[in-house]
Amino acid sequence: MTYVISLPCVDVKDRACVEECPVDCIYEGERTLYINPEECVDCGACEPVCPTEAIYYEDDLPEDMTQWLDINANFFAELGSPGGAARLGKQDFDEPSVAALPPQA
Repeated sequence: MTYVISLPCVDVKDRACVEECPVDCIYEGERTLYINPEECVDCGACEPVCPTEAIYYEDDLPEDMTQWLDINANFFAELGSPGGAARLGKQDFDEPSVAALPPQA
């Protein structure tokens, strides 16, 4: 199981969750943040600090956001499990369906 970052984070990227994550598993793309499902330890520290309420435990994703489980996982298709977001830094791409979204208000 894992936590998932969803639509309300797109074009916001507050990063409060990044500061709270004890295992550095929240990676930054161009338009949103992504939780690496292989590195997440399900501690939940990220969820309550998210000001946009974009983070959900996998089993608690609203029905209209279930695709975000795959979106988060797909972001890591080429990256794999690098072992820490801080070391890797911001990526200059997003998962294709995120990149295709219109700008979020």
